[in-house]
Amino acid sequence: MGQLVDGVWHDIWYDTTKSGGAFERSTAKFRNWITSDGSTEFQAESGRYHLYVSLACPWAHRTLIFRQIKDLTAHISVDVVHPDMLSDGWTFASDWPGATGDRLFGLPFARDIYLRADPKISGRVTVPILWDKHQQTIVSNESSEIIRMFNSAFDRLTGNTMDFCPQELHEAMEPINQRIYDTLNNGVYRCGFATTQTAYDAAVGPLFDTLDWLEDRLSRKRYIMGDRLTEVDWRLFPTLLRFDNVYHLHFKCNRKRIIDYPNLWAYTRELYQYEGIAETVNMDHVIRHYHYSHDTINPNRIIPINPDIDWNAPHGRGD
Repeated sequence: MGQLVDGVWHDIWYDTTKSGGAFERSTAKFRNWITSDGSTEFQAESGRYHLYVSLACPWAHRTLIFRQIKDLTAHISVDVVHPDMLSDGWTFASDWPGATGDRLFGLPFARDIYLRADPKISGRVTVPILWDKHQQTIVSNESSEIIRMFNSAFDRLTGNTMDFCPQELHEAMEPINQRIYDTLNNGVYRCGFATTQTAYDAAVGPLFDTLDWLEDRLSRKRYIMGDRLTEVDWRLFPTLLRFDNVYHLHFKCNRKRIIDYPNLWAYTRELYQYEGIAETVNMDHVIRHYHYSHDTINPNRIIPINPDIDWNAPHGRGD
């Protein structure tokens, strides 16, 4: 996975020499906002926006989930990159089932979308990418903000007013979102991309502390915030879904599996079985991407056999 420097692509992996071997995620470059009332230059309109995703990527998966559960599939088009992320980063090669190519511009690489928005941009080329067809630019490449736009900005258009980020829960949700992000969503990467024992140890302890905390919380609550689904659950789900097939082995997060936590395992199956969610899941892309793309971790690119997981097994968690 490389990066752009002043608009020029460089095949450069993350440099952990200055951070004691610890992986440090770069921040998103595009942070614009879609509104329902025209109060910003990006107004909610049917057919105006296009989403670029990887089916392997948990951050992109969040946006696919909200596109699905908020009835936006007919209003926001989507393209899917190839699961292999090698020297050219994410590509629009379409020689893998589920990879669509770039149907807007016919471009070969995801970095070309960034360069259309800013020819001199510097930074990592990540997904998701939310593109504005009218202004020919990137609205956002920050998944946590894209899902909040999807949660409410298009409600007048779709008539779907389900609110997964209710105002009365904002204050309580933020520290929980932050803990899950720091120690689990990003924590698996901090374990997997660590290049020293000290950096790995600093990441893996908090990761399993958080899983233990979530397991206990779910022994008393149906969902993370109580009796209703919120964005906290949908931000957590993509990591749990990938854990036993990828993070447990590939990222050395192997003290326990999600299937070893009775409450977390039932909860993960319940979310998978929520209407429309299975359609956003492609484990072939997930397994191929992680094991094939990270040659610093798996230099021979051997794809392991992986566990056979029954996501549709009864979860026993109420209606």
